[in-house]
Amino acid sequence: MKIKKHISLLLITAFLLAVLCPTVMAEEQKQAASINGALQVQAKSAVLIEPFTGKVLFEQNPHEKLPPASVTKVMTLLLIYEALAQKKIAWEDIVTVSDHAASMGGSQVYLEPNEQQTVKTMVKCIAVASANDAAVAMAEHIAGSEPGFVDLMNKKAQTLGMKNTHFENACGLDADGHVTSAYDIALMSRELIIKYPEVHEFTKVWQDTIVHKTKRGEEQFGLTNTNKLLKWYAGATGLKTGSTGKALYCLSGTAEKNGLQLISVVMAAPDYKTRFHEVMKMFDYGFANYAVMQGEVEGKVISTVQVYKGQKEEVSVVVKSSVNLLVKKGTKDTLESKTEIVPFVKAPFEKGVKVGQIIYMMQDKEVGRSDLVVAEAVQKATLGHMVNRLMHRWFQ
Repeated sequence: MKIKKHISLLLITAFLLAVLCPTVMAEEQKQAASINGALQVQAKSAVLIEPFTGKVLFEQNPHEKLPPASVTKVMTLLLIYEALAQKKIAWEDIVTVSDHAASMGGSQVYLEPNEQQTVKTMVKCIAVASANDAAVAMAEHIAGSEPGFVDLMNKKAQTLGMKNTHFENACGLDADGHVTSAYDIALMSRELIIKYPEVHEFTKVWQDTIVHKTKRGEEQFGLTNTNKLLKWYAGATGLKTGSTGKALYCLSGTAEKNGLQLISVVMAAPDYKTRFHEVMKMFDYGFANYAVMQGEVEGKVISTVQVYKGQKEEVSVVVKSSVNLLVKKGTKDTLESKTEIVPFVKAPFEKGVKVGQIIYMMQDKEVGRSDLVVAEAVQKATLGHMVNRLMHRWFQ
């Protein structure tokens, strides 16, 4: 009887497993399909990242080498802004258009040989109208020649860890060996918007005009942004479109909502509209599922530190830079912090000297940190300062 009872139990268990397991597995597969289904993209390659942490939120074939078309100009813009920051060029510098720059096909603003425009006008043409002629003119202005500028582009790509990238020109026209990947595009887009967020002053422009200055006189020319995200997606801030026969339709999109910034890249989308819809789909996923938790803001006074042999006895300690932490929406974890500050700092010293750090923790794990620096410079105390200080203490 006992054997029969055990056999019966085994048969019942087997029956329940046969009935229930497929149901459970089907439900799990359904949930996974629901998540993945929301982010299935028709583009050959795609990636979604949060720029400040660099965290990848979604990816599909992100490292395949593909032609990027005019998304190439993200690197061109990055090197332009870098040259501006290093004061190698200035916004009001005059750029003279060469025969080579004027000969560029594809997307252009029809600059003529020997036409002169300011750096600011050229950058506007690149960022808004994706002008190949303006991109090459700026490349020549910075490096002396387009090949010289392309060398700078490839060196910068190596510095940024863009392992699947090689540039052959400054504008993105199809060329053998001119390739990058969705992930690499995200890396250079991240560098551009974090280091030079002012680029959005141009990438958010929908329409504008320039004035052609030629032998015939001055003629107005209208610019319309190639990035339809600006009209189709609330919070869109840029960044760069691209399309050629080989590359199909590409886009590096940027957007911001409630303090969260996202970069969404697609490459080789099958048609004009699909690239925008897929980038928007990835944005929707990112903004629906993630949020930013902020640490102390840049410049906030955290404490003071004693000054040794200085004209002041103590100086304020402030946060050098803000820290943004990416968290899943709905998390109940709290952000905690602790500070480490030196007991004193010896004069003389300049403003911004590091004297400690603030460390952020969640669930007893470090999730970020920022330097703490002095808020002002302090000179070494003179004999007169020391005497006055002793007298003041004596009378107190």
